[in-house]
Amino acid sequence: MAMQRRLKVLQSGTEESHWVDTAVKVAFASTDMKQVDQHFGSAESFALYAVDMERSELLEVVQFGELAMDGNEDKLVAKIAALEGCIAVYTQAVGASAVGQLKHKGIQPVKVTPGAYISDLLESLRDQLREGPSAWLARAIEAHKPVDPARFQDMEAEGWDE
Repeated sequence: MAMQRRLKVLQSGTEESHWVDTAVKVAFASTDMKQVDQHFGSAESFALYAVDMERSELLEVVQFGELAMDGNEDKLVAKIAALEGCIAVYTQAVGASAVGQLKHKGIQPVKVTPGAYISDLLESLRDQLREGPSAWLARAIEAHKPVDPARFQDMEAEGWDE
């Protein structure tokens, strides 16, 4: 099933909004935008947030409509595409095929207890970023870092040769 609606929260042009560019992006499978209450494959919507050590901010909400857990793999393509740039998706459950496809795109599926509050999960993620990320979070952050164009000059300065 294709995406039905996408609501993007516009950032103001101030310096204050530039933190979003360096924040990590995570998604939550939720119908009410307050709790994680959906299975990944049948999720009707995702709330996408930018998170850093100090704050979190809703970036967008993506809606798909009601879907059944029917084993239809085609519906996963649109869902995974909607999570572009995310390092993780928090969900109540996720099937093995979806796990493989998410990880291939660099998105860590995170299973949470039913009814976990998004606000609590965001605070926990901010705590991890402040105190030192867990192994999966450190890998995800490293994988999503932009490539430093100066790396070749640094190698050359060190005497690196092909």
